[in-house]
Amino acid sequence: MSDLRPVHTSAAPAAVGPYSQAIVCNGWVFTAGQIPLDPVTGEMVGGDIRAQTDRVLRNLEAVLVAAGSSLHHVVKTTVFLANMDDFAAMNEVYERIFAGHRPARSTVQAARLPRGAAVEIEAVAMVPRPEGK
Repeated sequence: MSDLRPVHTSAAPAAVGPYSQAIVCNGWVFTAGQIPLDPVTGEMVGGDIRAQTDRVLRNLEAVLVAAGSSLHHVVKTTVFLANMDDFAAMNEVYERIFAGHRPARSTVQAARLPRGAAVEIEAVAMVPRPEGK
């Protein structure tokens, strides 16, 4: 069995419980859900669903980079929305940040998200091998 490597970066909000920001295993990274917390202050970002989605995806990107991956290597995301009426606005930001890359995705409405967030996103991504390996 392969080793599990926890991922920790100060460029994304710290885990607030007994979990890791992500785990790398067998060339894959599995992220914890990211909510719109500012990684410096630990506070929720203000603004609408667009601002929250942007912060969530920037947090997710920081975790992926710390794991040796990137948004371009994401194969699957799960988006949790507090209100499915926010889908179109969330999707605008999601499409802009993924810039043409279209990973598989599930989107579900959650009755309640941590700290009253409007959106939470988790991802599974490949960790590319270094050149020549």
